[in-house]
Amino acid sequence: MFENPGGIGPLNWPALVAEAIRRRKAEKMTQREHAALASVSVPTIIAFDRGERTLSLAKAFDILRVIGLVEEPLSNEGSQEIFVQDALARWRELTKDLPKNSPGRFTAGWYRIDYAIEGDIKDIELHKFTDVLRQAVVPHTGWPMLWLPKRAELQAHEIDGVIECWLPPGDKGNFDRMFYDAAHCDFWRAAPTGRVVMMRGYQEDAQETFPAGTIFDTTLPIWRTGEAFLHAAKLAKLISRDPDKATIRLRMLYTGLQGRDLRAWASPHSVDYFGGGRSRTDEAMLEGTAPVADIENNLAGYVIPIVGSLFERFGVTGISDAFIESELTRMRNNRFGDLAPESKG
Repeated sequence: MFENPGGIGPLNWPALVAEAIRRRKAEKMTQREHAALASVSVPTIIAFDRGERTLSLAKAFDILRVIGLVEEPLSNEGSQEIFVQDALARWRELTKDLPKNSPGRFTAGWYRIDYAIEGDIKDIELHKFTDVLRQAVVPHTGWPMLWLPKRAELQAHEIDGVIECWLPPGDKGNFDRMFYDAAHCDFWRAAPTGRVVMMRGYQEDAQETFPAGTIFDTTLPIWRTGEAFLHAAKLAKLISRDPDKATIRLRMLYTGLQGRDLRAWASPHSVDYFGGGRSRTDEAMLEGTAPVADIENNLAGYVIPIVGSLFERFGVTGISDAFIESELTRMRNNRFGDLAPESKG
């Protein structure tokens, strides 16, 4: 038998699983929500709950990390993960009292974009950072990433050393909004250190012509990925001492994909090159890295592998680079002015 001079006992896996389940229930989190936050499949979280030991250590760590059962050194990558998990915990707190089927809960699925700017970042006071974020908005879509509303009850505000914005649904007690659907219930946080995270529901799920959770558009993910890289590059140029040496590390998490068919919907005049397969998985985590100095001129080069990997979940391979490039060009040719509160979808 091995000696134990350090006083550390063997891992009690059943007890660890039981504690994980207890913490999840205490947070009023479903298995599906836990799986999405951990970037694992629902069958994986079910296997974890059963105490199965066939899971890889990496997946087990991802599951345990969500409910605070993994202590890690604060590398830059680890710091970004903590930033994202803090934001998700805050979103759960904000939405916990919403009606069960509220669009603000993203019941049919949601996507998350987060990025970190790596480089020499300026020291920016938090109360000045909101103006910086306003300058970083990319005006190529009608509902841009990290849009800052002017309406008093929707405005971004300072909290816990970051700028936070939540656009609650119209069913939040005595609160009235023109747009009620999940695609307009953004939650986002941004830190002056160059960290950003945003959650949003699917625009496809707000349509009356087909049920929520059945369609996944071909154009929107291309536009949103391109917009995210452009936003990150624009913010980097505002807060980096030397933007030409800065790098963007970007991630996109899509949830609620199971049962959705890939369709050309948002842009009916665009050409659908690849038909409509049905998603083979429920979640997709996609990552990309790009130097700030190259994003403007080579945007498609960074968007293509991310979108290509996403569409593979729908059984689509070999997507045309020309199609993605044309959609990015269409997006960048749009120019929306100063958005009035809740004026554009």
